Amino acid sequence: QVQLVESGGGLVQAGGSLRLSCAASGRTLGNYAMGWFRQGPGKEREFVAAITRSGLGAYYADSVEGRFFISRDNAKNTVYLQMNSLKPEDTAVYYCAAQTYYDPLTQFTYDYWGQGTQVTVSS
Repeated sequence: QVQLVESGGGLVQAGGSLRLSCAASGRTLGNYAMGWFRQGPGKEREFVAAITRSGLGAYYADSVEGRFFISRDNAKNTVYLQMNSLKPEDTAVYYCAAQTYYDPLTQFTYDYWGQGTQVTVSS
């Protein structure tokens, strides 16, 4: 079992930045590829970014490419999502998730999910 806890969400003005963290416990995070997803008001949950177990590979949704950056520190059992140039449409609950095999876009392949952290971007 892996327990994931997101933090770092909050209220920010458009154009601002936030860094989300996802702390893992229970098992070594380095055994898992990691992803970030989000669910906006009235919307389905969607893929945001993913990173390989080593951290050498990353993949982003088109909507966040160039603005968001995913990283990980396996020694700290933590994954990060740096979000820059935030837009009101980035408002959502952000979730991190862990998967055994790297398959970024397929949500059902993620074995563990956090509870989410709210990000609200005001215009």
